[in-house]
Amino acid sequence: MTVDNIFFNGQFKGVGTFGKKITAVAIKNNTFFQFGSDDDILKLKNDKTKLIDLQKKVVIPGLNDSHIHLIRGGLNFNLELRWDGVTSLGDALAMLRDQALRTPPPQWVRVVGGWNEFQFKEKRMPTLDEINAVSKDTPVFILHLYDRALLNKAALQAIGYDKNTKDMLGTSIQRDRDGNPTGMLIATPNAIILYSALAQGPKLKPDDQINSTLHFMRELNRLGITSVVDAGGGFQNYPQDYEIINQLNQENKLTVRIAYNLFTQKPGHELEDFENWTKTSKYQQGNDFYHHNGAGEMLVFSAADFEDFLEPRPDLPPTMESQLEPVVRLLAKNAWPFRLHATYDESITRALTVYEKINSDIPLNKLNWFFDHAETISDHSIERVKKLGGGIAIQNRMAFQGEYFIDRYGKEKTLRTPPIQKILDAGIPVGMGTDATRVSSYNPWLCLYWLTTGKSVGGATLYDESNILSREKAIELYTKGSAWFSNEAEKKGSFVENQLADFAVLSNDFFTVTDDEIKNLYSVMTVVGGNIVHASDEFSAYNPPLPPISPDWSPIKYHGTYGQNKVIINAHSQFSCSVHQDEHAHKLNYNHGCFCWAF
Repeated sequence: MTVDNIFFNGQFKGVGTFGKKITAVAIKNNTFFQFGSDDDILKLKNDKTKLIDLQKKVVIPGLNDSHIHLIRGGLNFNLELRWDGVTSLGDALAMLRDQALRTPPPQWVRVVGGWNEFQFKEKRMPTLDEINAVSKDTPVFILHLYDRALLNKAALQAIGYDKNTKDMLGTSIQRDRDGNPTGMLIATPNAIILYSALAQGPKLKPDDQINSTLHFMRELNRLGITSVVDAGGGFQNYPQDYEIINQLNQENKLTVRIAYNLFTQKPGHELEDFENWTKTSKYQQGNDFYHHNGAGEMLVFSAADFEDFLEPRPDLPPTMESQLEPVVRLLAKNAWPFRLHATYDESITRALTVYEKINSDIPLNKLNWFFDHAETISDHSIERVKKLGGGIAIQNRMAFQGEYFIDRYGKEKTLRTPPIQKILDAGIPVGMGTDATRVSSYNPWLCLYWLTTGKSVGGATLYDESNILSREKAIELYTKGSAWFSNEAEKKGSFVENQLADFAVLSNDFFTVTDDEIKNLYSVMTVVGGNIVHASDEFSAYNPPLPPISPDWSPIKYHGTYGQNKVIINAHSQFSCSVHQDEHAHKLNYNHGCFCWAF
């Protein structure tokens, strides 16, 4: 018998080891072979076994995001300036200005999700005047959740928006007195105008898309993520936009396990998409690193209720049921699991009526089907989901939009949005995720902070104790819980012998740090299938090589990622911030939360 690796002198805390004093694990053939004390596990070594001292660090099962857009995010990661975790609007604008100077034509500067104004100490969004001040020639596109986008004049010109451009249904282009677009695109509540404007920006070259995807996966590894369920996405066509991730899988270069869902792209032709895909794709085709996971989160466009809490709840069209039924019936006949984006209980209620009708002919309870989001699901709908054997994938969108929900619906309704504890009490499978990268940040620790404190990223209290989870339960949902949503709960997510050897060694003890410290946790060593895919700090000698970021002007290269953001002041630029103008020329100014080069 040969044990490949032994990790010892740690503190293993997860499903399977909670309540036990487990300090070591032996790994064989990419799976957990045996857990125990250092003395017991080290007896299994031989001259071929690799030993890694965990230096008493806390170890958790690899985090599993049950709803993220990794494939789309990977293709664009190196293109994007990330404001995730930036605490000052002045800093954010300084980063924007610096990147605008560096970005070559015809490329854009893009800030695409992962932030809101409540994270800034200024507690406000940038103005269009500020955005135009930082970049006159380089197009700038800033996405704020799914409610609006801010474009500078150069971006409006690049996409051809002028006074003759018509508003799309359910959207609005803000205009000046003469009818010219100001640069504000508003979802009212349809987000299609935001998607379509962003889609007009130049893409990376294929080699750079490969590099971008590798760096995005490494960033997820840095935060302790080892698995995801990819929820497809708008303007993400199959199989064209899956070629890069498929190539990386074939070359054994994936460092995150990906179960992918197929998301229809053709309003009015959704059934045709799924008829074609059920003939050409097989459920679970692939391997442990990359495999097909069924349909959704978009099944039919008429069932999409946009989660813009700045706008009133949208009513789904009366045609929804007649369009949804044949798609779900087709999927059920082919034993394909399906997931459906559903924010409001009114939408969930109508979808459940369709599901119940189909269930009378084709039982759904073994399909691992589920709703995504479900912020306002009712007790009655929870009962109906339970009877049909469904699950609910929950994301921390309220951590980014909770303040808006309180303003529109009141504090009382916010207390159970979503009602996580009631869903758990009903015995319904629950998985956790972020819905990154265009709404929430991809950082799972923001979600774990929200789950265990009931607070938004801006510090607003959303829930009372009845809807706040223990840290042990939160980790369970982010590991074993999420594995149900790719039908892999027996394969990964727990510290159990013969499961895939995926785990994260934490920078600090999640179970004992203060609430605010949760948001700054990361992994100092991430292991997938027994192989180290990321290492830093005291373990940096184990860090696998990664090609340099490309293209050379990438915002990620110069401004970093969550918790590593760098604000660069370029002495050749002049930027006047409307928050504060200093009469002293060419001095860095931190007054009033501003970080600018004043003139």
